[in-house]
Amino acid sequence: MTRPTTREIMAAAQVAGVPVEDEIATRISNSIGPAFDGFAAIAGTLPFDLEPALYVVAQNAKVSK
Repeated sequence: MTRPTTREIMAAAQVAGVPVEDEIATRISNSIGPAFDGFAAIAGTLPFDLEPALYVVAQNAKVSK
């Protein structure tokens, strides 16, 4: 489990059907990078994935009341 690069985030977002611009992918990388760094010591032992493409989906989701 390593810190994702801008290029990796752009690829994951493209596969998820939510393409992002370079600047946004870089911001995502910078914002979730510390989480990857913090969990590096126990990488591969946790039952979850950190999926950067879903951040853009959540940001663009419309909340209905």
